[in-house]
Amino acid sequence: MSLCRIVRLEGYIQSTYLAIYPDKIMLLDGGCRADVPMVLDYIKSTLQRPITDLKVVVVTHMHPDHAGGARKFRQETGCLIVSTDKKDQWYGGIGGRAMHFVDINLGYYVARRQGRPFKNLYYSASLKPDITVTDGELVPEFDEWQVLETPGHTDRDLSLLHLPSRQVYTADLIIKLRHKFVAPFPVYDPKAYKQSLKKIRDLKPSVVMMAHGRERAMSRVEFDEFIAQAPKYPRTIKDTIKHKLLWRKGRNRHVFKQNRR
Repeated sequence: MSLCRIVRLEGYIQSTYLAIYPDKIMLLDGGCRADVPMVLDYIKSTLQRPITDLKVVVVTHMHPDHAGGARKFRQETGCLIVSTDKKDQWYGGIGGRAMHFVDINLGYYVARRQGRPFKNLYYSASLKPDITVTDGELVPEFDEWQVLETPGHTDRDLSLLHLPSRQVYTADLIIKLRHKFVAPFPVYDPKAYKQSLKKIRDLKPSVVMMAHGRERAMSRVEFDEFIAQAPKYPRTIKDTIKHKLLWRKGRNRHVFKQNRR
């Protein structure tokens, strides 16, 4: 059946999008754990439909505002979790678990900046999707939607293109803050990130739906300007700490030389 509409809901720290059909619903990303009651209440109260109409939840990547609610949605509705085809877990190993802890706390930091009340953001560091997908494939049960691999922010980011309308959901690939577009934090692979931006630009989307920045049309000029300003080096917590330490070391050396004079 044809798509009725795409609805944006205000999540805990991000926008959450529902693709609503007469007989089924897809959540374009897993959202935060704190978003689960809100989304299910919207389906029950506003749409006046059973929560079992939620058939698919896509997880575009493993950060807390994109994967945090996925398992709870599956428990509550029986929906399928669809995500990228990767053998390894993003938060695998000791280092991965440490990063999982850091990312949850970054979520709390964003929530505080937005004036949100405290809510539980904890979710499992591992994900076992029911179905895995790769670039160019169609979302199971929703064959109007095409999966696009758009890495750079992490190694496994997905975007979703609604083929009939050319609307594209880009998760964290592009962030809109006030009057400008900015790259997400982190960016693990700047080269892949820039290629992902070009990939979306070349699709000539009618609308870009962002997890942080709502939905809007983007001209080729806007894409080109943003791509030109994209990070040229990795932007991760590790790289940020290293940069600050080197900056302080260089500054201290400069002060020491001045004192010797």
